[in-house]
Amino acid sequence: LKDTHTNRWQRKMSATLKPVLYGYFRSSCSWRVRIAFALKGIAYDQVPVNLIKDGGQQLTEQYKTLNPMQQVPAVSIDGITLSQSLAIIQYLEETRPGPHLLPADPQKRAQVRMICDHIAAGIQPLQNLYVLQKIGNEKAEWAQHFISRGFEALENILKQTAGKYCVSDEVK
Repeated sequence: LKDTHTNRWQRKMSATLKPVLYGYFRSSCSWRVRIAFALKGIAYDQVPVNLIKDGGQQLTEQYKTLNPMQQVPAVSIDGITLSQSLAIIQYLEETRPGPHLLPADPQKRAQVRMICDHIAAGIQPLQNLYVLQKIGNEKAEWAQHFISRGFEALENILKQTAGKYCVSDEVK
């Protein structure tokens, strides 16, 4: 019983602290989270994780305890640590008031999520440092082929959904 009370107290106390973003300044995934924090007006602290220095600080055992995938970003918030930029952004949208990041209309929200998944799962991983290091000598041609293919598909999607933004003319 005491442990439960202590855990609730710790979660309540951590909810009053600023979120901590563990990221790399050139990481597009980290940028997604920084943009979401900015749009929602959320103050946060940053801990840099250099993906190149010392063979990659994300590969340390210390960082692995924070994020088992050993990728950036990770965010400590409300007593939990989240990884994967879209999951972090969705959590911010669901738990923080203020400007909405997604349209109110469910069909438009689904289109936004589709576009986000297309980028996060279909284009962006192909230019990741870790992935490119595993490819070998033809990595530039290989990455360019698949990234170009992904952007061509994205352009076709955006022709159907775009307004002022990628989907429609409003985000709330």
